[in-house]
Amino acid sequence: MAPSAAPEALPLLVPSHGASKSTIKASVLHGPTDLRLETRHIEEPSSGELQIQIKSTGICGSDVSYYKKFANGDLCACAPLSLGHESSGVVVAIGPQVSGFSIGDRVALEVGIPCGQCAICRKGRYNLCKKMRFRSSAKSVPHFQGTLQERINHPAVWCHKLPDHISFDAAALLEPLSVAIHSLNRASPAPGSTALVIGAGTVGLLVAAMARQSGCTFVTIMDVDEGRVEYAVKNGFATHGYVVPKPLHSSASSSSIFSSGITTPSSDGAMTPVSSYGGGGIGERLDGAKAVAADVLAVARHDMSPLEEDEDDGVDVTFECTGKEACMQTSLYTTRPGGKVIMVGMGTPIQTLPLSAAHLREVDILGIFRYANTYPTGIRLLGAKGPMGLPSLDKMVTHRFKGLGGAREAFELAGRTVDDEGKLVLKVVIEA
Repeated sequence: MAPSAAPEALPLLVPSHGASKSTIKASVLHGPTDLRLETRHIEEPSSGELQIQIKSTGICGSDVSYYKKFANGDLCACAPLSLGHESSGVVVAIGPQVSGFSIGDRVALEVGIPCGQCAICRKGRYNLCKKMRFRSSAKSVPHFQGTLQERINHPAVWCHKLPDHISFDAAALLEPLSVAIHSLNRASPAPGSTALVIGAGTVGLLVAAMARQSGCTFVTIMDVDEGRVEYAVKNGFATHGYVVPKPLHSSASSSSIFSSGITTPSSDGAMTPVSSYGGGGIGERLDGAKAVAADVLAVARHDMSPLEEDEDDGVDVTFECTGKEACMQTSLYTTRPGGKVIMVGMGTPIQTLPLSAAHLREVDILGIFRYANTYPTGIRLLGAKGPMGLPSLDKMVTHRFKGLGGAREAFELAGRTVDDEGKLVLKVVIEA
């Protein structure tokens, strides 16, 4: 059952304890790429709250979207917004009616705050709460400010204590790891299952790692970026890798299978928009998806037991981590009859899909929205040793920026796949 938000209580004459200044620095977005370092006032933590000094914040794809467009999908910001929601820090002040915490405790922040009272919250699926307020999202008005601030006040029930062996950077990545944990909870693969992960960004890598940790024997990861695929296999996130050829099929636009509303890296590593499938109709696009499906399934086939004469090829579970139409089309062709497609990525909201490929073969399509009840599991996983442990989350952090003054440079880099020196860009963090 999810922790329930405490009901409002009459204020008690119990002061908060812990010294703190009343002003802080915050990185604030006022419009597309209009990022400013500002001074804000911060109150003492209210009843049930902790004041957290932010130590590390990872830059997410949604943060980059807000930075570039002042919007993320259909959500448009209508007021200045501090970004950041993958964060960890230290308790510096404790509000009234909070027990179990001490000044100096190291914590990871779960930044989605549900109402705790509605039917869906009472069922433990608080990630689906209609009254959810999520830091750095423009969905709620006034906007719930993100974690790119020196300090924030946050409900204690959504602060998770950290053991000393977990770094602040790894703790910040508990947020995308939670998405991966929730995805595997929804997929429930049987031991010895086979899996395909489409998309080798941070979430895709962690989904692949969780698939292996959950007992999937063969985990193939595919992406248009060769560097990320190589990283995934070399560092134990996946057993096999497949780089989607670009272009997949000959057309005037030279667009690839991943080009429906997505971005691909240019020669300097910048993420640049490419056109949709040029010229071809839906039949041509589905043929392209089928071709990629056949190619990616062949990657791990030679290491697996031979197919029975009447057995269909395909993986038990496909995790689609891009949200793009072409990738969803491919996922329906890569999944065996009776298997599952897990929609992890949020992208193109309206898509044309070959649903008969799922309907007639009883392929289950399951949606994922953030996570619920995952942080304690993630913290335990980060403490696991040996074969039950995950690949290093600290090594996933390829670039670090010190202080909020480096936020603009961090956002610019996070939107690329390689830096100016040609090195892989995977996860960018801003440290205190």
